[in-house]
Amino acid sequence: MSHQALQTLGEFIIEKQDDFKYSTGELSRLISSIRIATKVVNREVNKAGIADIIGKVGTENIQGEEQQKLDVMANDIFIAALSQREVVCGIASEESDDFIEIKCTENAHLSKYVVLIDPLDGSSNIDVNVSVGTIFSIYRRVTSPGSPVELRDFLQKGVNQVAAGYVVYGSSTMIVYTTGNGVNGFTLDPSIGTYYLSHKNIKFPTSGKIYSINEGNYVKFPQGVKDYIKYCQEEEGDRPYTSRYIGSLVSDFHRNMLKGGIYIYPSTSQSPNGKLRLLYECNPMAFLAEQAGGKCSDGFRRIMEIEPTELHQRVPFFCGSAAMVTKAEEFMAKAVVKN
Repeated sequence: MSHQALQTLGEFIIEKQDDFKYSTGELSRLISSIRIATKVVNREVNKAGIADIIGKVGTENIQGEEQQKLDVMANDIFIAALSQREVVCGIASEESDDFIEIKCTENAHLSKYVVLIDPLDGSSNIDVNVSVGTIFSIYRRVTSPGSPVELRDFLQKGVNQVAAGYVVYGSSTMIVYTTGNGVNGFTLDPSIGTYYLSHKNIKFPTSGKIYSINEGNYVKFPQGVKDYIKYCQEEEGDRPYTSRYIGSLVSDFHRNMLKGGIYIYPSTSQSPNGKLRLLYECNPMAFLAEQAGGKCSDGFRRIMEIEPTELHQRVPFFCGSAAMVTKAEEFMAKAVVKN
């Protein structure tokens, strides 16, 4: 298909601006800021093999994880892009201890939105040329515009999100996002630096044949997860399912949304609350999944109904095709009853 027949991301944002409940153009400008930042990050990711930007920095983030050079670079790029255009009053990043108040001009506090971001998900894979991504989540602030942003502006349930999305920097670079009216995907043409609508109104298959989980941790999993894995491996009906685990949430989620599947990062004996972050990873992916007809839970509760109590809160994560997540929840519930 020629470019003349394809809609650009910029055109799509303008066309859909009226979908926003509080449309002032501000949210459209915010998504455009993210779009610009992704192009810069994409450029850096794609030259990672020839530039001195792979490997560890030698510092740890708030979760005690070693930061990769590209983690820090991507974080700086997104913060700069979002700060300079006066479209947000605050940013919270997985790579930063605390939220960042944007006060570049006297008008910054008037902005209505806050952004929570995982600047480079799966960055430990960058050294071996495996796909990585960016995840973002956007909320309307709960404090009054004109006042400094506060922690409670960020500690909101996922149901309050006004937009969320991810970028996958892979064999092709894609941005996939929702504003609560379905999920659409845009692929970057690197020759001219433009995103084109390539995946319109994406829908999760109701069920699938892929399960994504780090089975190396099997002995540490809750009994319900162990039982579900055994179910996936049984020869019955359309099973056994295929195990596919990349270790990059964006890549695993993206594949499962297009092909049908379930992604599980459960609690373990070492990490009783799981490892993924509610605000930076689970809520935005849950919003996307539900908008695409999928389902997300912590094994028992809907992810987007969980009340956050801290910026870097972790939760177990079951996400994917609705029938598969429901089946996994049945195994979790049965295991609790048995105990």
